[in-house]
Amino acid sequence: MLFYSLQELMWMVLAAIVIDWVIGDPAWRWLTHPVVWIGRLIAYLENRLYPIPVKQESESAAEARRARLCGAVLAFLTIGLSAGSIWLMVWLADQVHLWVGYAASTWFISTTIAVKGLKDAAMAVYKPLSEGRIDEAREQVGFIVGRNTSQLDEPEITRAAVETVAENIVDAFISPVCYALAGGAPLAMLYRASNTLDSMVGYKNEKYIHFGWASARWDDVMNWIPARLAGLLIVMAAWFSPGLRAGRAARSIVRFARLHPSPNSGIPESAVAGALGIELGGVNVYHGRTSERARMGWPLREREREDIRRTVGILYGVSYLVAGGLLCGLFWLYG
Repeated sequence: MLFYSLQELMWMVLAAIVIDWVIGDPAWRWLTHPVVWIGRLIAYLENRLYPIPVKQESESAAEARRARLCGAVLAFLTIGLSAGSIWLMVWLADQVHLWVGYAASTWFISTTIAVKGLKDAAMAVYKPLSEGRIDEAREQVGFIVGRNTSQLDEPEITRAAVETVAENIVDAFISPVCYALAGGAPLAMLYRASNTLDSMVGYKNEKYIHFGWASARWDDVMNWIPARLAGLLIVMAAWFSPGLRAGRAARSIVRFARLHPSPNSGIPESAVAGALGIELGGVNVYHGRTSERARMGWPLREREREDIRRTVGILYGVSYLVAGGLLCGLFWLYG
């Protein structure tokens, strides 16, 4: 990969965060988002690698191993092609001029961050909810969660939106920033490819229980350190936010995070629940099947739509802390 100095990587990541704050995911017709291309690649490879489906109760150990092997090949090809193509494009840009290389790297890093996009999705739920258009709020929250949303009331719509924003503090911000600082745009895109794989095939259902195993486990590995860093940053953001409780957020992580089936998602969700003083988790319905999700936080009050805005505030507070830390680090390095 291209060998940028730590200072160069910090400047590029800081600029990428600002670009995301201002622009977010551009809707320009001539510019297709890299994650869209990654999704298309995954769909293309899945159609060619997915083994002949068999019923779970009748499949043999050999068939399960074959499905896991095919899924591992899918993950390897997706991650390798995604990171490799970004490396090549940044290298070509760098051959034109050093500053063209900087610009390309910064832009690609910004596409792996989705603070503004996450905020826009959450507020698309909050706005109709605040105006009494609950059917539209159900429809909007259905775009960002996998559960059935057609019968949700306001507290449950709020829970779905808050859980999504909380979990994605890791996926949409902390993790890509960490990997960008470690290896620039190629490593940040490697992470984004890993996360997209998990979101598309990393399910424990009949179709993907074996085929998506490698993608799901690799995403857990990639998020392990960033998730714990996110927990600390959420506590810090709560400390600076009026009405939120940093101490309760920290206690909530210790008490509830381990109850979540994911080794990572429980940390930001429990931290946000504790900071807000609400309970997350509970009963979800997926394709007609009821699932009990681990409960996070203490139900000190009823969930309300303003909790969506407060969670978006935590998301931005975390991004401000990271940007401020990068700026302070740069001042110190150039001291």
